[in-house]
Amino acid sequence: MTGTWGLDQVLRGGITPHRLYLVEGTPGSGKTTLALKFLMVGRDAGEPALYITLSETVNELKAVAQSHDWTLSGIDLFEMVPEDEFSTDHEQSLLHPSEVELGETVRGIIELVEKTNPTRVVLDSLSELRLLAQNALRYRRQILALKHFFARRKCTVLMLDDRTAEPGDLQLHSIAHGVISLEQLANNYGSERRRLRVVKMRGLKYHGGYHDFTIERGGLCVYPRLIAAHHHRDYSIEPVTTGLPQLDALLGDGLVPGTNALLAGPAGVGKTTTAVRCMIAALKRGQKAAYFLFDERLSTLLIRSRALDMDLQPYVDSGQLEIRQIDPAELSPGEFASAVRIAVEKDDVSVVVIDSLNAYLHAMPSDDFLVLQMHELLSYLAQQGVVSLMILGQHGVTGDLRSDIDISYLADTVLLLRFFEAHGEVRKSISVIKTRTSDHEHSIRELRIDKNGISIGEPIRSFSGILSGSPVYNRTNGELLPLDDHAGAVER
Repeated sequence: MTGTWGLDQVLRGGITPHRLYLVEGTPGSGKTTLALKFLMVGRDAGEPALYITLSETVNELKAVAQSHDWTLSGIDLFEMVPEDEFSTDHEQSLLHPSEVELGETVRGIIELVEKTNPTRVVLDSLSELRLLAQNALRYRRQILALKHFFARRKCTVLMLDDRTAEPGDLQLHSIAHGVISLEQLANNYGSERRRLRVVKMRGLKYHGGYHDFTIERGGLCVYPRLIAAHHHRDYSIEPVTTGLPQLDALLGDGLVPGTNALLAGPAGVGKTTTAVRCMIAALKRGQKAAYFLFDERLSTLLIRSRALDMDLQPYVDSGQLEIRQIDPAELSPGEFASAVRIAVEKDDVSVVVIDSLNAYLHAMPSDDFLVLQMHELLSYLAQQGVVSLMILGQHGVTGDLRSDIDISYLADTVLLLRFFEAHGEVRKSISVIKTRTSDHEHSIRELRIDKNGISIGEPIRSFSGILSGSPVYNRTNGELLPLDDHAGAVER
């Protein structure tokens, strides 16, 4: 075990003992934190642990540990280049300094290991040995000598490398039993992003690809790449009500567990309110829900929902509903997927709302294949039997409305919300243009949102061209909702 939970998940249990591993990454990518956690787990299990530093001081290592509220007691810390060796008494001119210093350094490492007899060893960092070796051949020979020495001593070794060598130098990759690469990426806006990749791991089957991680108080938080095929559970496929009979009729038979619904439309048309109403129906059934809020402030959502007779606060207070305010500039795709997994697997939520996809996708423009990651997330939620509600904002108010992204092909159900004008008033409509689970209603119904909540009227047949944004009035037959009240065949 490496001691870093997410990394052990990626490695499907951890690393093979008594082998030499390379952990490479640029400065600041988290190598030292990972290595210290590796030694601490060994110490806690009763294994002797040794940290040999060629670059940092012992005080610097202790400062790193203190920042994580760790104690390094029980771990041998050793500086290979003590301060007194920089004095003129240690200078010589008969041989090239590198020939002497490299040999002395390697011998010092061997003597130290023989003296302390550790089970876990960290060597930090190989860039110093590389500089002392001066050439690739001498460097490779010394690393091979250390590898065989550690193997005879039955040590599990992490060698840290800050990748200051020539680009593409794979000398260590061929020697090490396994290679873990850490990366730190800078974005144009927001905090830096970190990710890791298992480059090789002999004799082990691991999860390949990049896995996002963050450095938190307590160590590295690794978010293994979501693979939907690895997560499945049995669930009922009986449709559940949205809480609005007319909306259930539009959908054919309500919402089906294991499917997702996309609510698309311009700003202010009622996408969030409709999603909240569907979520409240689940909460009233005793189910749990998770709401991931990207666009709106949490306080605004609570106030607005309460004003529409959909008070969410009691559900939040009881723990039945979790609303997580997301700062998109600080979030990575892997971290978001991990948050959703925790809500589903640990908190047992049955409904997940993502509000909105625009903010989520725009927050990470530099992340390639983001839509594919969203596809994997939706596939995961489907296999868990979760009802997913996604909100997608479109540009414009009427006419030709456009979206920055098109993910309708990912959705099992697509609800389209539109504005139209009637009797000198701006009105709203709702329709279902796609569903994969039932024979849905093809009509367009009026949508009304006021202090009494949501009302959905009968199918609108006196207008044509509503979805185009240029409706044409044909006749009046009383099918529109009254302007002054919601009496009659109106459901709340």
